[in-house]
Amino acid sequence: MFLPTWIRQHLAALRALLVLTVVLGLIYPLAVLGVAQIPGLKDKADGSLVKAGGRTVGSALIGQSFTGKDGAPLKQYFQGRPSNAGDGYDPTATSASNLGPEDVTDTLPDPRLVAAGKEDENAVQSLLTQVCERSRTVGELEGVDGSRPFCAPSGVGAVLAVFGDRTTGGTVPHPTRVVSVNEQEGVVKAPFIATYKGVRVELARFGEDYAKGLTVPVKGDAPAEPAVPPDAVTASGSGLDPQISPAYAAIQVKRVAQARGVPAGDVERLVKSNKDGRGLGFLGEPRINVLKLNTALDRRFPFRG
Repeated sequence: MFLPTWIRQHLAALRALLVLTVVLGLIYPLAVLGVAQIPGLKDKADGSLVKAGGRTVGSALIGQSFTGKDGAPLKQYFQGRPSNAGDGYDPTATSASNLGPEDVTDTLPDPRLVAAGKEDENAVQSLLTQVCERSRTVGELEGVDGSRPFCAPSGVGAVLAVFGDRTTGGTVPHPTRVVSVNEQEGVVKAPFIATYKGVRVELARFGEDYAKGLTVPVKGDAPAEPAVPPDAVTASGSGLDPQISPAYAAIQVKRVAQARGVPAGDVERLVKSNKDGRGLGFLGEPRINVLKLNTALDRRFPFRG
């Protein structure tokens, strides 16, 4: 029976649709599911879930916060990296801050809103201030020096706006005015540095524009290698990084040991036993999965508080 060309074309397309539906929509998914059940692959295929006390407590692939109801770190647990994913480690809002190393100047909050106990949605912390604030907070929590270069003791970026005639090289040899742009009047009592090139340093005022001044970050006298490691003060690109560096784990050992009432040496050995080496022996850096370490802590040294 002869069929018109357009009908034969539609029948061929229908046969292709049915074949591809069976192969790609049924056979292929079942084949992948079957391979995923092979011992050694099943755990990863199921999401690398971590269990403790007979229940699932998370995934080894996604970080999570170990904080109390008030948002403060639980002292009996190791803490992970900061996270910019949603309110923190939100898999549905994975993201980075998208701030670069030249982001050093804050947008200050309206003091009237602050005085009223409200949040100024237009206020924005620079990446530098975020790093400085986190470093100071971690230092206080862990009992180590939280200072770092280009950070003021108040926990903001140590940045000046220097006004005056500029040279062809872009410097201001004889300033007429200097402002600590990240330290707000009424919030801190005095700027991190009293004078700059003989000119008194002022505190920043809300609403004033300092863009015409020369932006000068001040390194200060903090150690070149801060006690608080970089991964303790910077978020990962995804905001979901589940691991920390051995250096960050090391400064947390004393606090965790005291909270659990065990010798620090015992906690150190547990940290070392949970350290993962470089991928394939040479990729990346050694790292420690925070969730796995904390579940191991609960098994070995239960918290009695």
